[in-house]
Amino acid sequence: MSSKTKIVVLHMKEIIYTAVFAVLAIVLILLLVFMFLPKSKGAGIDEEKYVPGVYTSTVTLNNTALEVEVSVDESHINSVRFSNLDETVTTMFPLIQPAIEDIAEQVYDKQSLDDIQYSEDNPYTSQLIVNAIDEALKKAAVTK
Repeated sequence: MSSKTKIVVLHMKEIIYTAVFAVLAIVLILLLVFMFLPKSKGAGIDEEKYVPGVYTSTVTLNNTALEVEVSVDESHINSVRFSNLDETVTTMFPLIQPAIEDIAEQVYDKQSLDDIQYSEDNPYTSQLIVNAIDEALKKAAVTK
């Protein structure tokens, strides 16, 4: 009688080992499938939109070239500023600094150029700045 018990115990160990290895194999297969499947566009909250870096675009005002500098990471616009704004330009165009600050704040909050509100004082200057930012963002966009 004791020999039958030993045979059953040995068979039970084999069944348990087989079940454990089968479960591990299934987990491994699922892990590999989820790792190597392409990610769907709606799966991630932050998709890659930009190649990280600093991109520039030029705005010409009264024969003076101003560079709009846009800093981005993979999915966010980090900053927008003029890189070579000097005193002569701010003297000739006193509303340009407040315009870039206002637009930069809106772009940073919305993370896009959609529905940017132009100030009533300088709508044309604001439009030039937005066009320059758009041009820099097109340079930064991920090509698929």
